[in-house]
Amino acid sequence: MEESGETGRLACRGVRGAISVGGEGELEPLVGELLAAMLEGSGGSLEDVAAVVFSVQDDLAGLNPAAAARRRGYSQVPLLVVREHGGDTALPRCLRALMLVNTRRPQAGIRHAYVGAAGSLRPDLSPGRGARP
Repeated sequence: MEESGETGRLACRGVRGAISVGGEGELEPLVGELLAAMLEGSGGSLEDVAAVVFSVQDDLAGLNPAAAARRRGYSQVPLLVVREHGGDTALPRCLRALMLVNTRRPQAGIRHAYVGAAGSLRPDLSPGRGARP
C-alpha cells in the first residue's frame, strides 16, 4: 500500500463537501474552492470525477453551482443541482456537494471538505481535513 492509502482496486467513492455562499458574485470562486478541496481529499484529478451533485437551500434558490462548475473546467462531468428538503438550516446559505470519484483509495482514505463556516456541520471531519479557517 502506498503512502496515499491506495489499494490498487479502482472504485467509485463519494466525497462530501460544503461551503457557505455570501452572494451570487461569490458563487463561482467558492464553487471552485470547494471542488478543488474535494478533489484534493480524494487524491484524484478532474478526469477521475464521475459526477457531482450539488444541493442548495431555499436561501440559495436561483443560484446555479453547476454552471459555475462548468466555467471552472467541469464541462465534461455530469452535474446536477437539487433543492434541499428544508430540514437542515443550521448554516444559512450553505452549498453542499457530493462528488463521485474513481479512485484507488479505500473509503477510509477519502477526506471530505467542509470549508470555512461549513466546518461546523461536521466538526468530526473538518479540523485539518480540508477545512479552511
